[in-house]
Amino acid sequence: MERANSHAHTAAPLRLLPWPSPDGKPCYLVTDNNGGYLSRLADDLETTQLATGTDVLGRARQVLDDPMSPYAEIRYAGIRLAECLTDALRVAESRGMRMIGAMDKEEDEGAHGEARRNGGHEPRS
Repeated sequence: MERANSHAHTAAPLRLLPWPSPDGKPCYLVTDNNGGYLSRLADDLETTQLATGTDVLGRARQVLDDPMSPYAEIRYAGIRLAECLTDALRVAESRGMRMIGAMDKEEDEGAHGEARRNGGHEPRS
């Protein structure tokens, strides 16, 4: 009987990138290397998107707090807020996916470590 390899290669987790494809669909990066060029570019863009969202929120509040703000300014503020919220939700989803992936990886490594201590057998639930 063949024994399962405790070091079997698991698929690299997908990273949701902070930009959509040209047709508006989500873009994903498959990599084991969080320090790679695209990962760093995505990290930088996420930081920029969140900072932009903070700036737009501050400016939108000024427009919305002024009862004399013209309709066009209010509409523009709403459009920009929607864009920034879309970006922030994408960043949150991406980071959440990476956190879950990291927790799953830790659990897998813990189970494999336990299996090695138990003579190659996986722990029982």
